[in-house]
Amino acid sequence: MKQIILLGASGSIGEQTLDVIRSHPELFELAAFSVRSRLASAYKILDEFKVRAICVKDEQDADEIRKKYPHLDIHIGDQGLLELAALPYGDTLVNALVGFVGLLPTLKAIECRKDIALANKETLIVGGKFVKAAVKEYGVSLKPIDSEHSAIFQCLQGNAHGSVEKLIITASGGSFRDRSRDQLQGVTVKEALSHPNWSMGAKITIDSATMMNKGFEVIEAHYLFDIDYDKIEVLLHRESIVHSLVQYCDHALMAQLGTADMRLPIQYALTHPARLPLMNSETLDLAKIGTLHFEKADFDRYPLLGLAYKAGRLEGNACAIMNAANEEAVALFLAGKITFLDIETYVFKAVESIEFIENATLEDIIRSDGAARAFVNEAVKGAV
Repeated sequence: MKQIILLGASGSIGEQTLDVIRSHPELFELAAFSVRSRLASAYKILDEFKVRAICVKDEQDADEIRKKYPHLDIHIGDQGLLELAALPYGDTLVNALVGFVGLLPTLKAIECRKDIALANKETLIVGGKFVKAAVKEYGVSLKPIDSEHSAIFQCLQGNAHGSVEKLIITASGGSFRDRSRDQLQGVTVKEALSHPNWSMGAKITIDSATMMNKGFEVIEAHYLFDIDYDKIEVLLHRESIVHSLVQYCDHALMAQLGTADMRLPIQYALTHPARLPLMNSETLDLAKIGTLHFEKADFDRYPLLGLAYKAGRLEGNACAIMNAANEEAVALFLAGKITFLDIETYVFKAVESIEFIENATLEDIIRSDGAARAFVNEAVKGAV
């Protein structure tokens, strides 16, 4: 029986993780979880699962929870996430948080010798060097939940690392894949949130449209699989059926195919090397699909993808600056304060303007995150 601590329970990945736990009660137990502001979701989870602890946004939310669950162990805010990650029980942390806030709880859970099932991209984008070192020091496992990285992880099984010639990460192309750059002028938030293949949260859907998301996945793959950036390729694949591929030195290509169901990578991260039936799921019908399309990713069309390769190779605090600037710019776009193409402009400006620190410490990373956020907000006001 695995005891699961789930961070980000009310988001898309969190809800599907709960479904996996629900489908296999003989194997998984939800020990604790966090929600940011969706108390209605928290109540549903608390009514269904016998959890021991919860983390909520603030004291007001905590007071609301206490009225109905007076004996529940309640934690609050970002500090509460660290406390949840350090609970004396719970052997596996599922990190389904969105944003930089996911890094420190991951490091804390590793320090407390908990295995990690990771959906929070920023953990590796911003702190990959520190996470890899911690995983090695404390002897825990780190398994990916992202569909692309899970696909690579599955394709690597049974093969030697040295025989890998290239990782190929597939990308749908996002909401505007059929539009030229000129046609992106004046696109609306509603249009940007209309992803053709996946149902995801707002932030990741916008990142998919800019391909920042795919750039992040390149950086993640570098750290997860210890592969040089020159051996990681992005391939546009509009059907999102082939979730990613591995090319070996004998030119054999291994691919993982499946429907757009995130429960598969979530479940595999929790059960590897075993495979379990996936309840209430649709089997991929290749005859019905008929045709699959692939094309190279164009850095001119998707400049943030190219920036991610550059920042990843630089290491230091470059990825922290890029990630924080992107988080702020996306939030501003969703709030209607900047245009879609402004997202790229402000991310590039932040990376070019904020001091690069080659041998960045964790404290440097945290400071760079704050500096990039402040820079974008000041730039929008015309102050920089």
